[in-house]
Amino acid sequence: MDSRQIVLRETGIVAIGEAVCIAIMLGVYGLLGRFSMAALLGGTVGGVLAIANFFFMAVSTSLAADKAEQQNVKGGQLLIRNSYMLRLVALFVVLFLCAKSGWFDLFALVLPLVFVRPTITAAEFFRKKGEKKA
Repeated sequence: MDSRQIVLRETGIVAIGEAVCIAIMLGVYGLLGRFSMAALLGGTVGGVLAIANFFFMAVSTSLAADKAEQQNVKGGQLLIRNSYMLRLVALFVVLFLCAKSGWFDLFALVLPLVFVRPTITAAEFFRKKGEKKA
């Protein structure tokens, strides 16, 4: 399978998991009587940020692996390091601006960033035995 297809497939899995987890989170907000437009906006923006962060991480990792296959290990390491720093700074800036705007529920904004890891872990349980990992 082409590396671009693997990146898109894994990002799709993360997007589905994010949507399910955010729906559960918003359901809990509703049950607690705290559901509002701020919570909905926070969950939506947080989910988009989490999916975008995962996608750019997967793309940079794929590109770094391609560089390593071409015997350019240092270039791959530099690419991973720069990608990490750029994604971290971009996430911080966007989250900071969202927090300062006052339009978002902060917990609902940040919590979707945590949903990626459980989604990937849960997806491994449903992976077929012969299926190739990303």
